Amino acid sequence: MKKMITRRQFMAAAGVVAAASALTACGGSSASTAASSAAGSTAGSAAASGSTIKVGVMGPLTGDASVYGQAVVNGASLYMKQVNADGGVNGKQLEIITMDEQGDETQAVTCFTKMVDQGITALVGDVTTAPTLAVAAESADYNMPMVTASATAEAVTYDAETDTVSGNVFRACFTDPFQGVKMADYAYEKLGYTKAAVIFLKGKDYNEGLAENFAKEFEAKGGTVVDQESYSEGDVDFKTQLTSILGKNPEMVFCPNYYQEVGQILAQAESIGLTVPFLGGDGWDGLEGYATADQLKDSYFCACYAKGSSAAFEDAYKAEYGEAYPNGFAPLGYDAAMTVVYGIKAAEEQGLEAGSDEYKQAVIDAIAGGTIEGITGTFTFDEHHNPVKSTAILTYVDGKPELKEMF
Repeated sequence: MKKMITRRQFMAAAGVVAAASALTACGGSSASTAASSAAGSTAGSAAASGSTIKVGVMGPLTGDASVYGQAVVNGASLYMKQVNADGGVNGKQLEIITMDEQGDETQAVTCFTKMVDQGITALVGDVTTAPTLAVAAESADYNMPMVTASATAEAVTYDAETDTVSGNVFRACFTDPFQGVKMADYAYEKLGYTKAAVIFLKGKDYNEGLAENFAKEFEAKGGTVVDQESYSEGDVDFKTQLTSILGKNPEMVFCPNYYQEVGQILAQAESIGLTVPFLGGDGWDGLEGYATADQLKDSYFCACYAKGSSAAFEDAYKAEYGEAYPNGFAPLGYDAAMTVVYGIKAAEEQGLEAGSDEYKQAVIDAIAGGTIEGITGTFTFDEHHNPVKSTAILTYVDGKPELKEMF
């Protein structure tokens, strides 16, 4: 039987320290289609008024990761606004409390504690790995139902070393190991490659997780990883690593990095004559505009969502925000909110008091045993609280991503 993690164990595993001081970055907003008196409340629990159920939505709304954070927050908010427009949950409106943690672990914990003080009964968040680990550790003390749309590190929900599951935390996205394995399988089985190289950012869970698991799975399949090159955060010149890769004559390069750096790497690879196809993970989402069509030729990456998969979502997003959804993080935010609301509906059906320990446990139990019919696919959760669903494999046509197949 899997063990459920305590806050102290999680803190030790994640290596994070929560700060007690309040930070101005966590000044958030509260929005609902309920009466303005309920929406304007900044203290006390939603259960006290009986007219609203408070749900926290957290992410980096400013800073380098804001392209992801804003997409998640918009997607999550869109779903809950739709629920409110349809009458809410059990006649109660969802009050959305949004906070900006600026991509920082300490500020993320401060935002979470402020949300708790304001009476949230569940959380959609966080977005990137390090802040999510910090918030997950803090949330364990409250047994707060928490669904991250996009934090992919395995340790967010499960500590492999101690075989311990974070009982209150779920994710709507794939894990780092899952993506690395999937892309290795696709490269070997579907594309027929037998010689691969890898280039990745060292010192980051996401990049190292994908790189390590790709290499392990590719060689387990029978392929050969001819070179593995790394670089440090802040580097902008990758020609030394790429020249080394060129000399090993791979058939393809796995590049599990975020799109800004991927664009630079592809440009520099082209400049030295390294023109083999590159493959990547969901960090490639948003790469168009950072690389040319020639640089992206025959390249593939995996993602949870492909454009055109849900016209209803895409139309609703544009109507709400005045622009097309920016990347795959928005539909993941939508599904993360759907997951939270799925649990809330179950707790409401039992007649429990919002915010109570029994209510929160009912939300968690419902999610763990439920089936979510999301826009990124219909999914359940495995024993580690990861979603069980297919992967979208995308390629580029005229420099723009298009769905190749589900794999």
